[in-house]
This record gives sequence, C-alpha cells and structure tokens, in this order.
Amino acid sequence: MLFNDPLAELLGRWSSEPGLPCVLFRVALSLALSAVIGWERSSKRHAAGLRTFMLVTPASATAMLLDLTIGGSAGAPCFFISAATVVAVALISTNSILYSSRSRIKGLTTAFAVWSCTLLGFLAGAGLYSFALALFAAMLCSLYFFPSIETYLKNRSNRFEVHLELKEAAYLQSFVATIRELGMKIDDIELNQAYMRSGLSVYSVAISVGSEEFKKYKTHKEIIEALSSLEYIYHIEEMN
Repeated sequence: MLFNDPLAELLGRWSSEPGLPCVLFRVALSLALSAVIGWERSSKRHAAGLRTFMLVTPASATAMLLDLTIGGSAGAPCFFISAATVVAVALISTNSILYSSRSRIKGLTTAFAVWSCTLLGFLAGAGLYSFALALFAAMLCSLYFFPSIETYLKNRSNRFEVHLELKEAAYLQSFVATIRELGMKIDDIELNQAYMRSGLSVYSVAISVGSEEFKKYKTHKEIIEALSSLEYIYHIEEMN
C-alpha cells in the first residue's frame, strides 16, 4: 500500500494484513456500499438495480484482491484482472444505454453509476476504506440529492427542448407563430421518423426563451402547460 489509510489504522492491523478476516471484510464492505447505491437506483425503477450493483462491486473488490495476491507473489505490481474488469463493466454499461423514439437518452446515469461502483470495489478491495467511503458518499449525494437541484436549474434555463406531437403537419406553422408571439424563438426543428406511420406529425423542437418576463417568472413546466392547451397539439413534453 502506498500510504496508510486512517480508517484501516483505526480498525486495526487485521484490516490491512493478508488473511481471511481482511478479505471477508473488504468484500462485505463493497457489498454493503453497493447495496445502498443499488437500492437508490431500484427505488427509481431503473433497469440496473439492487442485484446488479451487488454483483458488480464485490466482483471488482475480488478482482483487486486477486491482483494484489498475484502481485505480492510475483514481487511486482499486477493489475491485469482489475483492468479487464473495468473494461468489461464499461462495455456492459454502454450497451445498457437506450435511445428512445422521443429522442431521449435513457440509462446514462445508471450506466455510469455501475461503472463507478467498479472503482468503489477496487478501493474496498485495496483496503483504501476512507477513499471508498468518500466515493460512496459522493455517488449517493449525486444520485439522491442533486436531481432536484438539476431539475430546478433546467426548468429555469433559457433553452429547452420539447417532444411535440401535432394532429396534422399543417399546424406546425401555427405553432411557430405562437412561440414567436410569446417572446420565444425556435432554434431547431427535427421531424421524428419513428412516428411516420402513426398518423401524427412528431417533432423535436429546441426553444429559446428571449423575453425577460418569461425568464423571470415562467418555468419550462408552465410554458409547456400553456402550449398543451392549444387544440392542434396532441401531446407536448420537455425532453431530458
């Protein structure tokens, strides 16, 4: 170990010396921390939930323990198993990201959380308990507390994108005119090909709020609620 971990010193020599108690503690710690992260993801009904996280992190801790054991026997650092593990998890996480018909990227946060849990397992497996707890706290705050802050900031930004479903394509001109009357402007309009046979005209629309009044008093949610009352709009919602 490059330096002494303060938490390992507090726990005692058994937590940093080779042996069954040390191995069991490191795997158990990684399992417990990943279970909390997995529970948070499961509570929001994400595909990668409790069991996924509880498999990834202890496996990563085991990979690090194997590398440390092999490196100790060879007399030189060896991190081949850990490197292969982080690459494998990255590939699996990337394949779990979905791009929906409404031009939404789904699963990006969860995919990166799974990959981050690999690092969490490495830290626990290496006996860097303080760093493992610090990363765990940072991940939990990012996943559990910051979404509301992110939503607040997004809801009051000057630019947002909507998924727009019109009853007929001819109404697009009326929609553009309404946006301009409200003191906003359209930056981009893209026809969604996935709905070509649905009987609806579906677009992804990027809107900028130019009016100072709207910037100060109107949120994206309020603007979209007002637009949804137009009779020619079948459905409209903000895209993440």
